[in-house]
Amino acid sequence: MIIDIHTHAFPPSIRNRRERFFTGEPAFRLLYESPKSLLVGGSDTVAMMDEQGVDKSVIFGFPWQSIETCRLNNDYILEAVSRHPSRLIGFCCVDPLHPEAAAEVERCLQAGLAGVGELAFYTSGIDSRCLASLDPIMALARRFDCPVMLHTNEPVGHQYPGKSPNTLMQIYTLVQRFAHNRIILAHWGGGIFFYALLKKEVRETLANVWFDTAASPFLYQPQIYAQAMALAGEDKILFGTDFPLLKPQRYFKEMDQDGLSESQKAAVCGTNAAKILGD
Repeated sequence: MIIDIHTHAFPPSIRNRRERFFTGEPAFRLLYESPKSLLVGGSDTVAMMDEQGVDKSVIFGFPWQSIETCRLNNDYILEAVSRHPSRLIGFCCVDPLHPEAAAEVERCLQAGLAGVGELAFYTSGIDSRCLASLDPIMALARRFDCPVMLHTNEPVGHQYPGKSPNTLMQIYTLVQRFAHNRIILAHWGGGIFFYALLKKEVRETLANVWFDTAASPFLYQPQIYAQAMALAGEDKILFGTDFPLLKPQRYFKEMDQDGLSESQKAAVCGTNAAKILGD
């Protein structure tokens, strides 16, 4: 079974008139102002899955600053999952800094969504205010026994839309603070898995952390797969495309270029995700 852990979907009102949602949403504007930045719906995702040989996908919206737009997008995710219950798995996405964020997460989890994310702090990094805002959301995730996905990125290298000013220390502090949550760090976790080689503390701290591959072909050489699996563990890597940014075959090609065995590809592309999702 192939499970894509990281895809985005938006309702028609946003897809058809995205410019109406730029006001007060600097992160959305930054990422989607260009018409080349695709916006898709749930049915588009399922069509892509059929084309690319993917069995199930996790879909979510965007961490909107407007709670009304946030609810609109989350309601659409609930609707998409209800239309394709055997193919789509929905996560609830919010801006954790909004005072009503935790209430929205609780509403969505009670309605049947299977996780929280992709949460992101695009402009601030993961500072102390952001960490505090996550406290009630992480408590809800523990209560509902579901994973939380967080946007992370490498703190060095070239700049690109969506690259936040997070640091490795901020990521590590977050993981320490929420050690009892199942956490998915998107985009390879900024490379923090390298420090699992340290003799003390880090490997234990990362015990409940997984790393997804979203946007990897734009960021890393194909060798990242074998390196990450050797350092973090073969059971810790989750296949995620960031669709519609990229399609799955681009990732499969790089896994083959890196020489992953069939059992390794099976773990990355489905088995690991099935375990964390309880699927």
